[in-house]
Amino acid sequence: MRLVVHPKNNLRGVVRVPGDKSISHRSIMFGALAQGKTIVKGFLRGADCLSTVACFRALGIEIEDLGETMVVHGRGLDGLQEPVDIMDAGNSGTTTRLMLGILAGQKFYSVITGDPSIRKRPMGRVTKPLTQMGAKIYGRDENTLAPLTIVPSNLKPTEYNLPIASAQVKSAILLAGLYTDGVTTITEPHKSRDHTERMLKGFGADLEVDGLAVRIKGGADLRGQEIVVPGDISSAAFFLVAGAITKGSEIVLENVGLNPTRTGIIDALRSMGADLEVLNEMEVAGEPIGDLRIRGSRLKGITIGGEIIPRLIDEIPILAIAAAAAEGETVIKDAQELRVKETDRIRVMVEQLKRMGADVEEREDGMIIRGGRPLRGALCHSAHDHRVAMSMAVAGLIAEGETIVEEAQYIDISFPGFAEMLFNL
Repeated sequence: MRLVVHPKNNLRGVVRVPGDKSISHRSIMFGALAQGKTIVKGFLRGADCLSTVACFRALGIEIEDLGETMVVHGRGLDGLQEPVDIMDAGNSGTTTRLMLGILAGQKFYSVITGDPSIRKRPMGRVTKPLTQMGAKIYGRDENTLAPLTIVPSNLKPTEYNLPIASAQVKSAILLAGLYTDGVTTITEPHKSRDHTERMLKGFGADLEVDGLAVRIKGGADLRGQEIVVPGDISSAAFFLVAGAITKGSEIVLENVGLNPTRTGIIDALRSMGADLEVLNEMEVAGEPIGDLRIRGSRLKGITIGGEIIPRLIDEIPILAIAAAAAEGETVIKDAQELRVKETDRIRVMVEQLKRMGADVEEREDGMIIRGGRPLRGALCHSAHDHRVAMSMAVAGLIAEGETIVEEAQYIDISFPGFAEMLFNL
């Protein structure tokens, strides 16, 4: 599938982005491990989240699909059943890594794999701490690559210091901690997104957050909940940048999740000079939400690195587009995690921006972008990465001539309907 974009100013409208991807994944997982019914409203029907649904169905959980509402009939921590086949996580790293934490605590044999991208992504960062807890996980390259086989074991509590702040690794260990007799403690170097902590507490887990440390006590009696999924700020980011870099634009994004561990994109754009307002703030099911209004702005280059990186790691590809449109130099550093996403996002974004005539330099942990140089339309490749595809489509709004994004079908992994929503503006 090809996405064709022409330059455009004066983007105007009110949009509602799809449900938060991280919360959608976790609502299915935690609902399955709880007793009773969990109703999930605003569920993201992206391919990744549907992979999570398929995995739990394979584990014997009844899940009613009512469109944007999912009803999960949970069976408790010990209610999962041995799957009759290999589970397929598709393109979803969240599904794979969090499932490993859950499967490590089961009394049955299971195997999980994914598409070619997942089979290249490093899982050692999860299998190592789980193995320290007593898990028995086997796979390629010394148990670090999928397919991964999990066999029954008795897990024990652990104290683990994460070398890199990672919500996925933290969540996998916390979920495994539910299957121990004792308290498991995870400490991060920087704060990563905390949807797991917020939601597990809502379901009834005995969990405590103390600065950068999280403690969970095993054997919780989780209870089904009603969850309202806010709009995904990672999806909203594409429209925030689109509105900021195009003249005369004004876009309002409704009901966006504003979890402080996810709002680095707002802080970065404001530092660049974006005319961005947060309106109608409130809290729903333990998560802060609000509306975002963005207007066309004169952006300037900044340095993005350090503690803010875990709060905007998924938004760096689209921030690179904002940097290309900004006056002056933008330095993105401390972001080597981007090299092990769906693709090597540092390398791919540098390659695609150069195709459009941007002055960009690749660094091991990020990139340097010297903005203000006119972009030209080009043939761009998604590299099978949904965030790269959407980023290049937004770049096409300010490029002279026609921009074509090849393999744009991967956008559906996180944002079904993105192209229609963009063109409606």
